[in-house]
Amino acid sequence: MTQNSNLAVLIDGDNIPSAHVKEMMEEITKYGNPTIKRIYGDWTRPGLNKWKKLLLDNAITPVQQYAYTSGKNATDSAMIIDAMDLLYSGKVNGFCLVSSDSDFTRLATRLREAGMLVIGIGEKKTPTPFIVACDRFIYIEIIQKQSEQKAESKEAEPEVEPITKKEIHLIRATINDLSDEDGWAFLGDVGSLLQKKQPNFDTRNYGFEKLTPLIKSIGSFDVEQRESSKGRHKLIYVRNRDSKRK
Repeated sequence: MTQNSNLAVLIDGDNIPSAHVKEMMEEITKYGNPTIKRIYGDWTRPGLNKWKKLLLDNAITPVQQYAYTSGKNATDSAMIIDAMDLLYSGKVNGFCLVSSDSDFTRLATRLREAGMLVIGIGEKKTPTPFIVACDRFIYIEIIQKQSEQKAESKEAEPEVEPITKKEIHLIRATINDLSDEDGWAFLGDVGSLLQKKQPNFDTRNYGFEKLTPLIKSIGSFDVEQRESSKGRHKLIYVRNRDSKRK
């Protein structure tokens, strides 16, 4: 998937906060070109009024969906039907599903079965089944935090989550999966496999923009720079320290 790939962005307006939509759309452009942008909700409800100006500013098309039954979210059905129509239209190469609702788990799975890239965006309260059904899952809180830091021009280190033993074990196991006979693994491959194993793995959760400084900060890995075969770029390799060959 390249940045020139076409993405359909489908937003659950009943389940996602309106703040930082601009930053969210900028995040999505890292993975492709959002050629279709739709948001679903009952626009007769006063609670969605805060979205209206944001939709104009970000060229997002509102889709009206009445709540036919009290307590039931009709938005889910509308999004799912549109997603399947777009899947068979051949107009897009991937989808971005913006919701914290686990009801979209089966949709994400079905789209991936059809060979589509599926990016999920939602709050940290999002249930695990929906997260792991996506190729990549991005927390809105991370996007929000970055936006606030830029607005305030903070130079101090932001408050971040400490990386846990579970994540460190995940990194170690991933390096082992990819390592050569001397224990070295190409960091680009490590990052890709980490994302497949845990779609919500995001170095920004721990205060780092990239994987290399995160790896270095842990202190359990060797990091080595090598010249590429073309000599124009540096390649980063990593190794678990206990895998050194004597």
